[in-house]
Parts: sequence; structure tokens; C-alpha cells
Amino acid sequence: MTELLKISLPDGSVREMPEGSTPADVAAAIGPGLAKAAIAARIDGELRDINRPFEGDAELALVTARDEEDALELARHDFAHVLAEAVQSLFPGTQITFGPATDDGFYYDVKAPATREPFSMDDLPAIEEEMRRIIRADKPLRREVWSREQLIAKWEAEGEVFKAEWAKELPENEELTVYWSGEDWLDMCRGPHLASTGKLDPDAFKLMRVAGAYWRGDQKNAQLTRIYGTGWLNKKQLNAHLTRLEEAAKRDHRKLGREMDLFHLQEEAHGSVFWHPKGYRIWRELEAYMRRKMDGAGYREIKTPQLMDVRQWTQSGHWGKYAENMFAVPDIVPEVGDDGETAASPKVADDAEWMAIKPMNCPAHVLVFKQGITSYRDLPIRLGEMGCCHRNEPHGALHGLMRVRQFTQDDAHIFCTEAQVVEEVRAFCKLADEVYRDFGFSYHVKLALRPEKRFGSEADWDKAEQELRDAVAEAGMANEEYGWEELPGEGAFYAPKLEWHLTDAIGRTWQVGTIQGDRVLPDRLDATYVGEDGEKHRPVMLHRAIFGSYERFIGILIEHFAGRLPTWLAPVQAVVATIVSDADGYAKEAVEKLKAAGIRVESDLRNEKINYKVREHSHAKVPHLLVVGMREAEEGTVAVRTLGQQHQKVMSLDEAIAMLKDDATPPDLREG
Repeated sequence: MTELLKISLPDGSVREMPEGSTPADVAAAIGPGLAKAAIAARIDGELRDINRPFEGDAELALVTARDEEDALELARHDFAHVLAEAVQSLFPGTQITFGPATDDGFYYDVKAPATREPFSMDDLPAIEEEMRRIIRADKPLRREVWSREQLIAKWEAEGEVFKAEWAKELPENEELTVYWSGEDWLDMCRGPHLASTGKLDPDAFKLMRVAGAYWRGDQKNAQLTRIYGTGWLNKKQLNAHLTRLEEAAKRDHRKLGREMDLFHLQEEAHGSVFWHPKGYRIWRELEAYMRRKMDGAGYREIKTPQLMDVRQWTQSGHWGKYAENMFAVPDIVPEVGDDGETAASPKVADDAEWMAIKPMNCPAHVLVFKQGITSYRDLPIRLGEMGCCHRNEPHGALHGLMRVRQFTQDDAHIFCTEAQVVEEVRAFCKLADEVYRDFGFSYHVKLALRPEKRFGSEADWDKAEQELRDAVAEAGMANEEYGWEELPGEGAFYAPKLEWHLTDAIGRTWQVGTIQGDRVLPDRLDATYVGEDGEKHRPVMLHRAIFGSYERFIGILIEHFAGRLPTWLAPVQAVVATIVSDADGYAKEAVEKLKAAGIRVESDLRNEKINYKVREHSHAKVPHLLVVGMREAEEGTVAVRTLGQQHQKVMSLDEAIAMLKDDATPPDLREG
């Protein structure tokens, strides 16, 4: 008699199925509608193929397109494999490597045959059409388990040197799986996959671009072509994504930064920003705003050195974990030639001391805390710094203001007793909420838990993670409204952290603020306070930031507002523009009164038509344009054109000044 398997379903019911049954069989037993809708399954929590047989009694949750996160992951994984198959079908001799799903699509790294140039954008239309042919062919995707030797032999026989190299490095005791597409193409893959290529929508993907890549990410290895695509569940989702990309291109902070004359970047300072006067005005307003918030929350601002001895970074643990991202310099005076010119390549003595430019402010803040004797009565101590840091990011990873080498953080560290941790984190949650709402952002809060490689004891990690959970709960944010989620393995090497993920005007998310509960660094750097018992105790160190970095936060703001910054942040808040030159005197008078009221204002007295002036200042994203002619000069009025509004308003100059003063008031200084 065949033994029956017990398959437990989410509703609590149990189905008895014969050995060899699959999740697809369970779906069919429940009903034809579910059999058609089910695309994969979670077996004891693990995502698996719908046609993979059960291996014993199991808990089963069937996955449909309504389970969008899982469905998109599967579809994008399959699109990547179809891409690789299409390239090899069109261009025999192409070698394939790997191609994962991404946040909005997929890519695959391939090496073109020696008979042709690397793949380019010109190849994408033909590859897309071949992908659609494969999808419409509805080829079954079938899983098989192979031996390591069998897999290596296949790849070597077919000249797939990259796949063969990888297969040779796989653990001998690991189960190796391949997936067939029909009977004529396969790839090495852990899966899972959809049941067939026909489960994909042939109109729900688009190949976007090609880029150079190196095998295994090492520039010493062979160069490959990375083909990027975006993939979705249906054409409607694809079109919505492409529309978002078009809107994102219009909002690109690099493009708007040029148009608004805010900043520039150039090769002489890779990854460092040249701020122009208008761009730095935005910075100064943000800095003043953040100082007011930090002063109000009891922080004391400090300033710490850029260079510290490498031994200090070794003691803190950063040198061992982070050295490849740090800039180190020898503590020597370079030799100078007789002609007064510095030697082209200064020689570094073998016994030279080494210094490192700080990539973060934390160790220096501990050194400030350690000066003198601190009592438990002094705690909590909140030390803040607008700290300039440097990190050695690869050139290829740099991206405008979003990824730089030199950046300034709205950084602070709170030194407190264990009993104070939850309240300090709760207070920070409230402060961060006030800031993000002042800028009009909604956000989600996530808890990044201990990574595999870390410092500190398990007990300390347990305590630190629970403190953050408790603080978010007390702040009323550990719920669906705030997108509360825990992220296993994503904490820093020394502490778990809360993360704030902002949602911008076009639905993108940006991880900005963080707070981390750290017991490791105070111990490594021997920070202590004197407790009520007269003994020395270690403080808990909370690392926290709200903007993250000024550079990146400004980039986010530019894209969120599409350059149309709130008046209080705008570099130029108003322009007084004349219709005729006879009104120049009145325009100058208006400018002086506006300046006296604290408005950042310029005049435009050029001999140009007013429509030209309106277009130009709208393009520069000036919030308010005050137009004056002879009538306005005689009546003491201005015609106000507000950016984004169709009609102008005529009002007295005094009324306009009052309106602009109100509009230019930072949100934290508004009454009520």
C-alpha cells in the first residue's frame, strides 16, 4: 500500500497525497481555478517549483500572481534565463556566465563569440524578438539534479569556460541542479522557476542597456557584456515602470544641478562636489535647520580631526573591517627638489607612521567622551558633528551626489546607560519623524539584524536588537502604517540598526536615517563612566543620523521636488522682472525692500520680452517672479507669478513681501 503524504495548507486543513505528488497536483485537487493560477509554492517556507515533488510531509502555501513579491522574483529570474537562451540561439558560440533578478528586472553577463564585436544596443531589438519567440513557444522548464563531474564535462565539451570554472569550485557534497528549457537548452541554476516559458508575458519586459562587466567582478579577468532588462508580470506594470523612468530622467539631480547652477563634478576630484553659490545656499539652509533641531533635542556640537593615526582605527576595529574603503597617508614631509618642485613620487620610508582620513566620526567622538571623568548623572551625553568624511569608493560606483567619496553627515552619538537606551531611541524616532514630515516624506522603518561576521557576544546582540524593537514599539511605529519590517543579516558588524526608508514623489525609496545600539566600540576604545555604585561601567553608544549625508539628501530633495524646492530652501526665492526699462527704478526699490525683509531676491532688468524672462526663470525653478511695469510702479503693486500656477496675482508690494516672508519661513519656525 502506497504511503500517503500529509500536506498542511494555510487554512489549517490537511490534504493526503500519494508519494511523488507535486504542489501542482494539490492545486488541481482543490480546483481548476487554483490549478491555473498557481505559479509556484512555498514548502515549509522555501520557495519551490510548482512541479517539484514533495519529499515528505510538508506545509504548503501556493503562490499566485497576487503574491507579487514572489511572482516578480520568479518572472525576473526566468526572463534572465530566456535572455541567455536567446543570445546563444542568435549568436552561436556566445559564452554565458550568470544572470540574477534585480529590484526592477534582470541582467545576464555574456561573452560574445570571437567572430564578432561585443554586444551593443543595436543587438537588443533582435534579442528581444527572440526572447518573445521562446516565451510564446511555452517551453517547459524542468529541474534535474546532476553530479559535479557531469556538469563540468558538459561545460568543457561546449567551450563554456566560465561555467566550467565555476562548477569546479562548487562543494563536492552540494546538490547541483540544472534547468532545461524544452529539450534543447539548459543552464546551471538553483531555481526555482515557473513551470514553462509561456507563464511569462511576452509584452511585460524590455531590454534597457548594455554595459561592460568583468568575470567575477575582477578587472584582471575577462571582460564580458552585461545586458540589462526590466521585467514585470504584465504590460500595464511595464508601461507604468517605463513612465516612472521617464519621469526620473526629467528629475535627475545631475541634469537639474547643471540647469539650476547648483554644483558640478570633475575628474580632478573624483567623487567630490564643487558647490556653486546657489547649491551651497541649499546646504546652508539645511545645516541651519538641522542645527536648530539638534539644539532643541539637547545635542552639543563638536568638531573632530580629519586625520588620525592608523593605530586608532586598528583599535576601533575599522582598519580590519573597512581598510579597503579608507584613504591612508604616510606621516612624512615629501622631499623637495633643489628647484623648489616637489618630487614626482615622494619616497615613503619603511618605518613611516601611517595616518588615515576618517571614513566616519565614531572613534573620534569616543575620544571626546573620554576626556575627564564622566558620572552617571551626566548621561545621556549627545555629541553632534557636521562631520566631513572620506570613503574610497570605486570610480565606477560614483553617481552624482548620491554616491561620493567626500561627504558630510549630520552625525551624532549618544552615550547613555543601558536603562536609558530605549527612551533615547524612542526620542530619536520622534525627532526623525518631525524632520521627514517637514520635508513632506512618508517613510518605512526597518530593523537590520546581526550579520554573519560581527563583533560582540550573542547576549549583547540579543539585548541590542530587543532595545530597538522596544523603542519603535513605544514610538508607535512597529506596525503596518510605518512599514515595520525586520531584515536578517543586514546590520553593521558592530551593531543592529534601525533604518528609515523615505518614499519620494514618484514612488522610489531611499534609505537615509539610521540609529544603531553599539556596545562594541565603547569596549574596544575603553570608554567608561562612574556609576551610582562608584564603579566604572561601559556606556552604550547610539550612532545616529537623519539626513545621512548632506550631499545625498540634497540629491534626493532635488529629484523629489523636480528642482522646485520649497521657497525656504530655494537658492533664489524671488526675482523682480521689469516689462519696460522705465520701471527699473521701482524694481530696484522693490528688491531692496524684499532684501530688508530677509528674502533672497534678484532683479532682471534686461532688455528682453517679459515672456522670455518668465520662461527663463521658470526653467531655473525660481519660486516667485514679481513682474513690474509702469502701472505697477505708479500703483505700488507687483504681478506675482508663482512657479507651477497658471495665473498671476496682482497685489501691493507690502502684501507680496508678507506673502513671501510667510512662504520662506522654514517649517520648524512656523507658529502653530
